[in-house]
Amino acid sequence: MIEYRDVSKIYGEDNFALLEVNIAINPGEFVSIVGQSGTGKSTLLKLLTLEERSSEGRVIFNRVDLGEITKKELPYHRRRIGVIFQDFRLLPKRTAFENVAFALEVAGKSNREIRRSVAQILEIVGLSEKFRAYPAELSGGEQQRVAIARALVHHPEILIADEPTGNLDVINTQEIIDLLLKINELGTTIMLATHDKETVNRISKRVIVMDEGRVIRDQVRGRYMI
Repeated sequence: MIEYRDVSKIYGEDNFALLEVNIAINPGEFVSIVGQSGTGKSTLLKLLTLEERSSEGRVIFNRVDLGEITKKELPYHRRRIGVIFQDFRLLPKRTAFENVAFALEVAGKSNREIRRSVAQILEIVGLSEKFRAYPAELSGGEQQRVAIARALVHHPEILIADEPTGNLDVINTQEIIDLLLKINELGTTIMLATHDKETVNRISKRVIVMDEGRVIRDQVRGRYMI
């Protein structure tokens, strides 16, 4: 499904964000990408969403070389990938329902389809009863659930989670990780970038450890020991 083939990302003459990375991720996997800040985790994910392009090597998604994706094809490509971040990036003057619906409005979906899809996805993330609430009326964990719902509303093949629990307490962190595991069980591939050892060890699935732009460990059902 996803392959990084000898991928490097270089800023300037000697500033390597990624160096000769080789990774293959199968459909339906849950992969934790771990390492301290500045080790290349976010850059690795941005190459998949095409916020960045590799300096060397190839990134393949479903047999398509992302280096050949055109600007015209980019919106379609990005709808196949859901993304959530540490900061929830919700629209403060829109309700939970409206924040999720906005992603479909931009894609030109009908009102009927929007109502049906948003109701379904809010039920999956456990926010059916708070669809009228504004972000300021929701807890941090609930705001992240809205962000997850927004990322899932296009039914993406992959969900990228870039430090999604960085602003949450222990209880909300556990709830968000449980939700990501549930989404993975429903068939969505998950790529989680984090430096939280306890979270990764609790998930107990594949772990890719990065350091200074390189993959230094890749193991199934690993533990983050560094």
